[in-house]
Amino acid sequence: MIPNTNYAKLKSSYLFFNIAQKTKAYVEAHPGTHLYRMGIGDVSQPLCPAVIEALHAAVDDQANQSSFHGYMPECGAPFFRQAVAGYYAKRGITLSEDECFVSSGASDELGDILDLFGRDKTSLIMEPAYPAYVDANIMSGNTVVHAASGRENGFLPMPEDPMNADVIYICSPNNPTGAVFDKAKLKAWVDFANAHDAVIIFDAAYEAFIEEDGIPHSIYEIEGSRTCAIEICSLSKTAGFTGTRCGYTIIPMELERGGCSLNAMWVRNRTTKTNGVSYILQKGGAAVFTEEGQRKIHDTIKIYKKNEKCLMEALDKVGIWYTGGKNAPYIWMKCPDGMGSWEFFDKLLNEIQVVGTPGEGFGKCGDGYLRFSTFGSPEDTEEAARRLVALLSK
Repeated sequence: MIPNTNYAKLKSSYLFFNIAQKTKAYVEAHPGTHLYRMGIGDVSQPLCPAVIEALHAAVDDQANQSSFHGYMPECGAPFFRQAVAGYYAKRGITLSEDECFVSSGASDELGDILDLFGRDKTSLIMEPAYPAYVDANIMSGNTVVHAASGRENGFLPMPEDPMNADVIYICSPNNPTGAVFDKAKLKAWVDFANAHDAVIIFDAAYEAFIEEDGIPHSIYEIEGSRTCAIEICSLSKTAGFTGTRCGYTIIPMELERGGCSLNAMWVRNRTTKTNGVSYILQKGGAAVFTEEGQRKIHDTIKIYKKNEKCLMEALDKVGIWYTGGKNAPYIWMKCPDGMGSWEFFDKLLNEIQVVGTPGEGFGKCGDGYLRFSTFGSPEDTEEAARRLVALLSK
């Protein structure tokens, strides 16, 4: 047997695995201690009633011969695909049902989508970056090049020659920094991709958290994007589906490379490699897009928005620089006193029992920064903010 030797090129362990090991060791050494976990971006609020009702109804459907469903269409049930297209239509974006694909979540899709591009490609990834972008490409045998960003450019790198890439990853609102691209900056990337025959993978997992007018929720708000962009989105953070797993991918009919339709290729891929997402989960996912579902999920998002304000006020009080928060569920803060990311992580864990995510884990450009997730409970967030102020005021 010849293994995939690309795995040997990966870092020794995954960022969030390292965090889990450190926190586990701390808890074992300090039994009974409560940790204020604002590291991994897992949600704390339950699924909304509209989704729960749809899930229950779908389970009941499976108990009756007349309403039972076996295998679902691999690319998505018509009712789910229509719900996604209708959601985009409300923002003035016209999609056909056949351009909308169901998925089991953005993380799975971000790795699987590389099947469209073969091997030995070059992927441009903006740094700091969600680690899975990099690791999935390394596993696939692709070359990864980084577009560096920092405080000086608002963590929003822009295209410049020479930048040679087959695939370009853009996440806006960004994980981990919370930075957002406006229409002009996204248009520059769309024009660059079209000029260089590249394809943008646009990660829109956090679009529901955008507050400001004029910030695109979808790359398809940008002229020219239908010939160069694939959009991947998830219901995990939008609607609390981290443990339920459902999302969607958009591939326009106009998107072609080398005379091949990427939409048709993805249909072939899904019908070969999957048996689709279950009927029950798709019914729950479709309920997110109903009027009641939208109202309720935004009520939940308001809870996380309140957490954001709580943490931002704490950092403002002690004079710490940060970005994110307003349009994204992450706050990206500068570590105090020139501390490194893991050094500050250890300080927070050991002195005030607060868990963040070291920026270094998102690439070299993240060293000296730390990410807070705002998906925790309001009670834990308030106490963590209080402890931060007490610690950093010393």
